Amino acid sequence: MAKKSMIIKAQRTPKYSTRKYNRCQICGRARGYLRKFKMCRICFRKNASLGLLPGITKSSW
Repeated sequence: MAKKSMIIKAQRTPKYSTRKYNRCQICGRARGYLRKFKMCRICFRKNASLGLLPGITKSSW
């Protein structure tokens, strides 16, 4: 879980556009971020296995 201060800091508009970084909308994690789903890899995996993300299926071969 990310610190509350870091989540709020990421939501502010930065002085320069290159300073902007993405955080997971669920837990606030900055690393392992998936742009298409706007969440980190851990939350993505949890929600996909629960069936909360439409169109996502676990691959197996």
